[in-house]
Amino acid sequence: MNGLGKRLLAECFGTFAMVFAGTGAIVVNQISGGVVTHVGVSLVFGLVVFAMIEVIGDVSGAHINPAVTLAFAVAGRFKWRDVLSYWIAQIGGALLASSLLRWLYPESETLGATLPAGLASHAFVIEVLLGLMLMYAILAVSTGARERGSSAAATIGAVVALEALFAGPATGASMNPARSLAPALVSGHLEHLWLYLVAPPLGMLLAVLLFGAIKGRNALAGKDKP
Repeated sequence: MNGLGKRLLAECFGTFAMVFAGTGAIVVNQISGGVVTHVGVSLVFGLVVFAMIEVIGDVSGAHINPAVTLAFAVAGRFKWRDVLSYWIAQIGGALLASSLLRWLYPESETLGATLPAGLASHAFVIEVLLGLMLMYAILAVSTGARERGSSAAATIGAVVALEALFAGPATGASMNPARSLAPALVSGHLEHLWLYLVAPPLGMLLAVLLFGAIKGRNALAGKDKP
């Protein structure tokens, strides 16, 4: 398998693991009457992101998120020619995870799909801000389109868990179009899906602008000197 093929397989696997563990925790929590708890679900998302960065970060960069890949490309840290391939791998992995969860838990109605608890406009703003904060952290701890070791994995995993903790009850704390798209398609709950396909990428693109304004162009491009 060539270099790109290995990277795509890693992205597919990483996104599969993230969606399977994260939305799987939501499904199990619902079915079990809240045994996992909201805090537990948030920690699962943070821990699986931490783990995937650790195990595939050196291969593909462990984007496991189409919005992250897009933001890296806009920042000049990732080749545009590989963006579509990464998206296909990421969405494919997410769909495999949700399909497996459908088979394992046919009684689950939503399979962990993200749905706003209140107004869609409020959820949109929250998701934009979640994407902005997450991508800013990723840009700060990464070299090029790859995260720098265990400290980067811990930082990014912690941000994911933190955002899931405070925003999960309001929006589902997607931060990731693939994470929202897969359970929505497999469960048939497509209401408000547009919100989760648009808001996280928008927030991450704003993070690119903010990071460049604060750190400078060289830092934005992933160079050592700001």
